[in-house]
Amino acid sequence: MASKTAKTAQDVLMADFQTLVADTEKLLEHTATLAGDQADELRAQIHDSLLRARETLKLTEASLRQRGEAAVTATEDYVRDNPWQSVGIAAGVGFVLGLLATRR
Repeated sequence: MASKTAKTAQDVLMADFQTLVADTEKLLEHTATLAGDQADELRAQIHDSLLRARETLKLTEASLRQRGEAAVTATEDYVRDNPWQSVGIAAGVGFVLGLLATRR
């Protein structure tokens, strides 16, 4: 379940960033009607920034996926190797959260 949640959060983050990049590209296309040297320079800067953002997104996505998968694997291995300790930890955390929830 933890792996599904982490994967979903990563997917949502990447989808949002990709939407931002796509919207910025559309804005760049719409500004093509502007005239002047400053507008051309601005469009070039935006285009370069978008290219860098896409590359950064690809690198970040790969890194996040690897780290997320490693964390999930390590957690699953720990739980598999120490089932009773895991149950005890989960019970303790649940107890503390229950206490905090009833105080409010």
